[in-house]
Amino acid sequence: MDRSAAVPSSPSTPPAPASPLARAARFVWLTARVLEQRRFAYHFQDADAEPVETALAAYLGADGGYGHALEPDLRGPVSQPQHAAHALRVLDGIRRCGGQRVERLCRYLTAISTRDGALPACHPSLRDYPAAPWIRPADHPRGDLLTTGPVVGLLHRNEVWHAWLFRATDFCWAAVTALEEGAPARPYEVGAAVAFLDGAPDRARAEQMAERLGRRVRERRLVVLDPERAEDDPPPPGHGPGEHTFVYDIARTPGSLARRWFTDAEVERSLDFLADAQREDGGWPVRRRTWTAGAALEWRPVVTVEALLTLRAYGRAV
Repeated sequence: MDRSAAVPSSPSTPPAPASPLARAARFVWLTARVLEQRRFAYHFQDADAEPVETALAAYLGADGGYGHALEPDLRGPVSQPQHAAHALRVLDGIRRCGGQRVERLCRYLTAISTRDGALPACHPSLRDYPAAPWIRPADHPRGDLLTTGPVVGLLHRNEVWHAWLFRATDFCWAAVTALEEGAPARPYEVGAAVAFLDGAPDRARAEQMAERLGRRVRERRLVVLDPERAEDDPPPPGHGPGEHTFVYDIARTPGSLARRWFTDAEVERSLDFLADAQREDGGWPVRRRTWTAGAALEWRPVVTVEALLTLRAYGRAV
């Protein structure tokens, strides 16, 4: 008997899906955590919001905060402010940023806030667990706009009111004022400032401050305006080689106050660059420093979902 004849031939590899969305879907189902799979299904496949909430709940701690590497650069089970910001972005995206879960989160935020009512960039509880080398827990951390701005902005955007928010909002106004008046700034802090201003309840004040901050951003060349010449702009202090910030990183939607900082041509060049960055496997690259293969693998589906959301927000076909 010819045994080779009894062995079925391997099926030929199917051609890669043609559309960016179909290619991204394949990448997500192959590589993503359950949370990113559920988010993708909700935003791009008309799935329900409930499974997204269920997946997010796996990261919830007994203290009302979020941990378990929800933000992939912070490992371990302990709750952290950056995880809280990530969770709120997820809940905001599915329009469920409210209720008892957010009330409990606000109690956690109150408990870990600094004397000025702000959130630390990293809570000392992370000390016993792995984290990216540029994240260093301090014994007595100071309030940081990097974490406080996005959290406060999203809570205001969703009309969440809590006693902690009053002092935290005052901190954000002061921190953004310092940036626009010339304090040293990194693009990540500018992004946090925009996240706050986009949700701040005093819209007139937010618009005035955003206009002044935008002038500073352009003067300091904190954002790459022409992606094809990105290497002409050295990375800001604290960034790794090739770690640039592009227009779409700051103005994530057309409705953002930061959109006014850039010309139509600058926005379109940025979006073209973002669309073209999709890799053959269907995912988008991580344009930040990576420190472990596991964290990089978890970040790529997060970045992929965000890239698709940004392109769609600007009317780009995905």
